[in-house]
Amino acid sequence: MLSLIAPDAGRLLISEPFMLDPNFKRSVLILTEYGDEGAMGFVLNHESEYLLGDLLPDIQYSEFPVYVGGPVGNDTLHFIHCVPDKIEGGIELADGIYWGGDFETVKDLVSNYGLSEGEIKFFVGYSGWVAGQLDAEIGSDAWIVTDKYTPEILFTHDEQNLWKDVVKSLGQRYAHIANFPENPELN
Repeated sequence: MLSLIAPDAGRLLISEPFMLDPNFKRSVLILTEYGDEGAMGFVLNHESEYLLGDLLPDIQYSEFPVYVGGPVGNDTLHFIHCVPDKIEGGIELADGIYWGGDFETVKDLVSNYGLSEGEIKFFVGYSGWVAGQLDAEIGSDAWIVTDKYTPEILFTHDEQNLWKDVVKSLGQRYAHIANFPENPELN
């Protein structure tokens, strides 16, 4: 399953179909940082049991789902969005995709129904790799890297099918793995 694209901020990581680590099983992640120091990103398709209002009870109308961004820093809250005209100060990861920004503005927008679930995604925790770790995992075929996706895929709430949809979008070479059973012994 050799990945043909190098990892970088704004690219997606797709876990190999039989990854056993429950933090990354059938996961799609967006990389927010990649460099000599290591890498960081968020799992896009592991919804937590919490809504934003559970974590920030002072925000009104906060029924936004919160995703488990990864196993590191579970006491931190992060977000990606596609509305830089509404939320200033974000870091552009890819065309039209931003990480972070003015959180006071986000709280006001949420409280006043100024954001939709199709514009922002919240994460508790993140995924992190020390220098060289992610490259080694990619080299051992644990991840496929892609930059072929639409902003809409990042903000979908069809977590069950996100991994399959992203794998299929890679083309015929990868489409067959989307149908692999999660446990090959049950096949």
